[in-house]
Amino acid sequence: MANDSPTGIHDLSFATTEFVLPHTALSRHNGTDIAKYHKGIGQRSMSVPAADEDIVTMAAAAAAPVIERHGSDGIRTVIFATESSIDQAKSAGIYVHSLLGLPSATRVVELKQACYGATAALQFALGLVRRDPAQRVLVVAGDVSKYELDSPGEATQGAAAVAMLVGADPALVHVEEPSGVFTADVMDFWRPNYREAALVDGQESIGAYLLAVEGSWKDYAEQGGRSLDEFAAFCYHQPFTKMAYKAHRHLLNHCGHGVDEERVARDLGLTTAYNNVIGNSYTASVYLALAALLDQADDMSGRAVGFLSYGSGSVAEFFAGSVVPGYREHLRTEAHRAAIDRRVPIDYARYRGLHEYSFPADGKEHRTPAETTGPFRLAALRDHKRVYETR
Repeated sequence: MANDSPTGIHDLSFATTEFVLPHTALSRHNGTDIAKYHKGIGQRSMSVPAADEDIVTMAAAAAAPVIERHGSDGIRTVIFATESSIDQAKSAGIYVHSLLGLPSATRVVELKQACYGATAALQFALGLVRRDPAQRVLVVAGDVSKYELDSPGEATQGAAAVAMLVGADPALVHVEEPSGVFTADVMDFWRPNYREAALVDGQESIGAYLLAVEGSWKDYAEQGGRSLDEFAAFCYHQPFTKMAYKAHRHLLNHCGHGVDEERVARDLGLTTAYNNVIGNSYTASVYLALAALLDQADDMSGRAVGFLSYGSGSVAEFFAGSVVPGYREHLRTEAHRAAIDRRVPIDYARYRGLHEYSFPADGKEHRTPAETTGPFRLAALRDHKRVYETR
């Protein structure tokens, strides 16, 4: 049965890590002027996973409150979007499915396309719901961004997971048609199978992002989307928060509006509060921007939000959502702020040790130090199998 009712994001929850490295500590280590971090790229700290945390533990922690509030009835699909995959064959979502105790009558898949993957997951979920309005889809986006120590990208690292319940008659955001999409074959950011840390061409990546902004907006406009002036706010992918500002100025210029800094601040100002202290969470980034907007805005009821999702390589999508009246009753503002505030600050030496920590590849049993105070932990690697525990 086709679904004629609105579809979109019914609930949203996020989780991050046990530890946090302030950029002041990174600045002391490498001698960089702290203004380059705080003002230049718009970052103040970055989430650092404990030895017993990964994309699965964060994703399960993000999704558990959603299941607790709504139950699992009607959830027949779990989609996990990540570019920090832990296995070349098995979806990380199956571990999450197990940790949450979801029914066996569920399809679980993993999606990958750099930082864009979560938006693909959201759109696929909307299609399932429109086909059968009784179904709900659990979309999870989780990543740990990792670059070489002392590299230019080091200051933009971070980690988080966002869980979204997608369904008919959503309580938070009605996702509208149409979408504008764009793909170009570029090598701005990539991670070969034999590397743990990503490779990035910084200038190429910025140029590719801006080209994708133009391309996805052009397609959106040609598909009959809203005009630029109809949007009350814009949620951009934020590899670092100042990139969102650069992208929005570029879009304004591209559309012939010129750059009004008061308008830029109004359009983006509330969307960076979580990303600038968590760091780059890849697939989760644009939806952390949405969480920050909804958690802080006075009242967004009935107002339009623009979403620009970008994934290196590259794929981008621009789409619109309208905020559902009464949405504030369904927010998780206190829990989101607690997830950030609970992180334990560490110094550079401790961060460096965690950055370099990895399992040997010998297949023997290797237990992880018990560090996280979160609800789930990666306990060990045994016979090449990851072993998770509920705390």
